Amino acid sequence: MVQTLLDNKADVNAKSESYGIALQAASSKGHEKVVQMLLNNKADVNAKSKPYGIALQAASSRGHEKVVQTLLINGANINAQCGYYGTALQAASSGGHDKAVQMLLDNGANINAQCEYYGTALQVASSGGHDKAVQTLLNNGADINAQYGYHDTAWQEGSLGGYDGVEQMLLDDGAIDDAQGQGLDRGLYNTQEDYEYEMQVDVPREDDVLLI
Repeated sequence: MVQTLLDNKADVNAKSESYGIALQAASSKGHEKVVQMLLNNKADVNAKSKPYGIALQAASSRGHEKVVQTLLINGANINAQCGYYGTALQAASSGGHDKAVQMLLDNGANINAQCEYYGTALQVASSGGHDKAVQTLLNNGADINAQYGYHDTAWQEGSLGGYDGVEQMLLDDGAIDDAQGQGLDRGLYNTQEDYEYEMQVDVPREDDVLLI
């Protein structure tokens, strides 16, 4: 079907408000062959649109390693900051996709890149209790006491989530256990949903993704 549309001169970079471009939709679902087909037909690998940012962030957020590699080979900007996730590394870390995290780091991802919502990759991995991703980031030199964005330090996030294993892992690596959050004032945002509403964050949902 995709090839038929392309053969009939479909605009490969046409944007949809819900899905971004076709490359982002295919990347988010891990459709490697479709991704390569679109790239072969001049899809813009670094096209930006909501909610994902670029295709690399969409693929990383779901841990689609083969698609991540394909996009990197075709020139994806590994440190692009846009969309809901910030960078591809933060997107992979948010889902606890440790293999995708390592792949991105091996290809030059900025381990301590910060964005307003997520903070750093280590902060968001810790907030989800993703111990393997946390360990991968620590092994690669992540700033363990960084404070930025909606999230507090990585240790505080692990503690707040009740993730004892992550909390202890961070303490063992030198986390400060009494750091005071200096990011956004959580007093203004009682929940993550409050923050997203106030900041008009576009959150990718599973049922928002075009099925290709």
